[in-house]
Amino acid sequence: MKKKHLKILLSALLLTVIVSMFSMTAFAAGDVATAIESTWTAAQSQIKTVVNNVVFPVVDMILAILFFVKLGTAYFDYRKHGQFEFTAPAILFACLIFTLTAPLYIWTIL
Repeated sequence: MKKKHLKILLSALLLTVIVSMFSMTAFAAGDVATAIESTWTAAQSQIKTVVNNVVFPVVDMILAILFFVKLGTAYFDYRKHGQFEFTAPAILFACLIFTLTAPLYIWTIL
């Protein structure tokens, strides 16, 4: 059993040596920040359109559904136990308001 472990260890070591011999180190040619900024300015309008028309409405819909489901379950818990837990619905409502108003100010931050 020990010879099998030794063979596996030597095979892994040999594979590591071979991979490191044939791999190349990649260095950035030029200013990386300028490349990132130029890519951002080129795709900025498309990214804004997709985020405003797809991402935010999907997140808003998910949060709205979760809010109303949690509000319903909190109401049924209130009827059962006599105490209304408002923490989770309040947090979901605050997140919903945040994401509904986010397109108005998110692009000035970025």
